[in-house]
Amino acid sequence: MVELHRPKGTRDFLPRDMERRRWLEGRLRGAMERYGFSEVATPAFEHTELFTMRSGQGIIEDMYNFRDKGGREVALRPELTAPVMRLYVEGLLGAPKPLKLSYFGNCFRYEQPQKGRYREFWQYGAEIIGAGRASGEIEILALAHECLESSGLRGFVMRIGHVGVLRRLLADNGVPPERQPPLWPLIDKKDQDGLRAALSEMGVDAGPIVSVLESRGGREILGKVPGSGLEEVLDGLSDLGVGGYVLEPGIARGLDYYTGMVFEVEVPGLGAEKQVCGGGSYALSELLGAGPVTSTGFALGFDRMLMALEAQGAGFPERRLDFYIVPMGPEQRREALRVLAALRRAGRPADIDLADRSLSKALKYASSAGAAEAVILGADELREGVLTVKNMATGGQRKARLEELLRA
Repeated sequence: MVELHRPKGTRDFLPRDMERRRWLEGRLRGAMERYGFSEVATPAFEHTELFTMRSGQGIIEDMYNFRDKGGREVALRPELTAPVMRLYVEGLLGAPKPLKLSYFGNCFRYEQPQKGRYREFWQYGAEIIGAGRASGEIEILALAHECLESSGLRGFVMRIGHVGVLRRLLADNGVPPERQPPLWPLIDKKDQDGLRAALSEMGVDAGPIVSVLESRGGREILGKVPGSGLEEVLDGLSDLGVGGYVLEPGIARGLDYYTGMVFEVEVPGLGAEKQVCGGGSYALSELLGAGPVTSTGFALGFDRMLMALEAQGAGFPERRLDFYIVPMGPEQRREALRVLAALRRAGRPADIDLADRSLSKALKYASSAGAAEAVILGADELREGVLTVKNMATGGQRKARLEELLRA
C-alpha cells in the first residue's frame, strides 16, 4: 500500500484551525468593508511573464512554474499585487476612480520551508488605484493599522520610509542610479557591513549613507530626508488618529517596482518572521500596457498574523452548539428530528446523536462537541410533550417545551 503525505511546505487545517482562520478573515474583511473596499479574486495561476516582466528571470527559481498542455508558460501566483493590477488593466481600466480593491487568497513560492514560512501561504491585501498620491498613502496606511488593531494584535510597530529618498541619498553621495541595484538587497536586509564593503569597492564614503539609513524615530527624521512628501502623509495619519509608527529611511522592500512611500509592520517576539505586513506606492500599470496611474497597497501575511496572535495568547472565540439532542430510542427519533429542524430554522446551532449511543456516552460526546445544553427525549418526555434540558456546564436539569427553547 502506498503511503501518501501532504506535499512539503504545505499544511492541513483541522476544524479548530479553520475556526481561527475564518474568525481572523472575518475581522479583516470587516475592516476592509468599513473603509469602503470591494473584494476581487484572481486565478491561482497566471502567465509566468506577469511576474518576470518586473523582476527578471531570476524570480523563476522561487516560483512553481510549468508548461501547461497547450505549451503555455504558467506559474502559481507567488503574490497578489501583480494579478490584481492585471485584473485592473483587463477589466476595470474605464471604471470610475479611485478604485479601492481588497483580496484574500493563497500564494505559492518554491523555497525551503521553515517556521512561519511555507510553500503555500495566504495573503490578505488591498490596493488603491487612481487616488491622489498622498491621499492614497494616508488611506492605505490607516487601513493597514485598522486591520491589525481589529485582529487584536498588540505591540505592533509600523515602519514608514520612502524609496525615492533612498535613491536620491545614494545618488547625492556618489552612487549613480545604474550602480544602485546591487545595493538594494543589502539595504533591505540591513546588512550594514556588506553595504559598507560594497560602497568601499565603488570608492564611496559609506558614513553619510549609513548614518541616514540607521535613523529611526518620529517627525524629526524628516529633516534628514527632505522632499519625500511624507509630511502631508503624517499630518493625515494624525488627523485620523493613527499612531504607533516610526519613520525609517532604510526601508527598501526590494525596490523593483516601488516608487514612493513604503512601509512594513513588525510584531516583536516572532523572531525572523516578525514582519506581518508590507506595502507602499508602486508603478505596474505601464508594464501591463496601460497608462500610468497612481497605485498604493499592502499585503498582510495571514499565517504570520495567526502565529503572532497565538503567541500573544489571543482569546479566539470557540464555535459552540446551543443544543445537542439525544433521542433515547428509535420511537423517539422522529420527534427528535422535528425538534432539531425547528431549532435550526430558528437559527440555533443544533446537532443530534447519530450513533445511537447510550445516554452517558451521548452526553460525554455533547460535552466534547462544546454543546451548551443537551436535549434528552425519552419515553416519558414524548408522552408528556416536554423535553429534558441538561446544562453541560453546571449539570443542572430542567423540563421545557420546544416553544420555550425557541424563545430563549
